[in-house]
Formats: sequence, structure tokens, C-alpha cells
Amino acid sequence: MKNTRYFDVIRTLNAYDVRYVLIGGLAAILWGSDHITSDIDICYDRDRENVRHLVEALREMEAHLRGYPAGLPEIIDERAFQLGDTMTFETKFAWFDCLGSPSGSGGYKQLAANATKMTIEDDLVVAVASIDDIIKMKRTAGRTKDLSLVEQLKRLKQIREELGAHGEKPAGED
Repeated sequence: MKNTRYFDVIRTLNAYDVRYVLIGGLAAILWGSDHITSDIDICYDRDRENVRHLVEALREMEAHLRGYPAGLPEIIDERAFQLGDTMTFETKFAWFDCLGSPSGSGGYKQLAANATKMTIEDDLVVAVASIDDIIKMKRTAGRTKDLSLVEQLKRLKQIREELGAHGEKPAGED
């Protein structure tokens, strides 16, 4: 996908009051990873009202099911989310994956409890899954690219803990 405006996806979700936690590669990047990602992944609250807000945001983003055969009618509504857990989309901004219960997690409530709110692009606030939760999800996925990211995230966590404990960079780092 050529157009990857991830922050516009976040901005739209926030405008529609969707309850979600950013997960996946973009979350890892916000924690300091140099990982490259081709989509934006969220874990959404499966509550009925929240799913309604999510569907409204998807309409605003002109979402279409990714990989869905052209010409067939698409149904992106609350019922589709009730019947399924994970849906992947192409939007006018970026590829966008919505997961209700990501593998290796306890779902939205658990991820939200551990998430950190981060401010990006001046006033744009997003709940980002904890490094530990991203590691668990990536380890559970077990793909080669995920396992290499796990090692990087473990090192980033160690560096952050060292910085937090001492208030300065570890010896030898500029």
C-alpha cells in the first residue's frame, strides 16, 4: 500500500471515541524499535457501543476488507464484528488490522490496563501496549519476523529500565 498515514487512522479512531490499544509493529516503533511495518494494528474493546463507534470510524476511513474479491458486496457492520474477532482492512490512510483478542493477550481490558498513553504529533494521544504485552503477542505469533522483534524489544526494555533506575544513559551510550 502506497499511502501509509498511520496517525490519520489514530486521529479518526480518537474522533469517534473508539476504545482501543495500539499493538503490533507501530506500537514497537513508538517504544523505540527500528522495525518496519506495513500496517497499523489495534486491539479494540468488543463492547457493543464501542464496536458501533469503530464501524463509524471505518466508514469515515473508507475501509474495505483487505483481500476481499472485487465486485462482491462487503458487509462491515456491528454484526460482522460480533461474529468474528479479527478483521483486516484497506483504508484511505493505510492497511488497518482490528483484533478483538490478539494471541498471547487477555484482550482489550488486560492490554488497556498495562498500556501507556503516548502523545504523538503534538496533541495526538494513543494508548500503546506495554513492551511486555507486545513481546508476549509477538512470541505467541511465532513468525520469524516477530521473534527477531522480540529480541529487540527485550533489549529496549532493559535500556529503559537502566535509564529509569539511574536517570541517565547506560555507560558507553551517547
